[in-house]
Amino acid sequence: MVKSDKPGVKDIIAYIIADLICVGAGMGVPFFCILLGFPAGWYIAKRITSSSDSTYQRYNKILTCSLLASGFTFSMMLIVWTGAVLINIHSSSDIENFGHPNFLFDPTASFVGWLILMIIISPFLQLLTIIFSAFVTLLRIEKKNKEIGSTRQSL
Repeated sequence: MVKSDKPGVKDIIAYIIADLICVGAGMGVPFFCILLGFPAGWYIAKRITSSSDSTYQRYNKILTCSLLASGFTFSMMLIVWTGAVLINIHSSSDIENFGHPNFLFDPTASFVGWLILMIIISPFLQLLTIIFSAFVTLLRIEKKNKEIGSTRQSL
């Protein structure tokens, strides 16, 4: 029996739970979500290689699954950080003591940079880790299949 290459409901629920745990463990900083991209990419590639699709279709499925996974993390970051944006929009709020790192000279610029890093750049980094891990997995699988094929030919 060949496994389906489409993510099932159980796969999606498992990823959502794992991503929620990673968001919670990082307390809103998606560092663990980025690291979750490595096993997610491996799983996606293993799942996709069970089908007999063309290379283009495999790459397309990897990109689609990667975009969906990082899109969920992006939506979680919007939920987590929108409150901080709304609180600090008012001119009477104290952005200097908000708790974000002041890596730029101006506290407002540091706050905006922090929000861009959390909401936009971190899910993009997760997308890159998923794609990287999936393609490394595909390379290893192809190498293993070629070695098995060459061993069979020599027998």
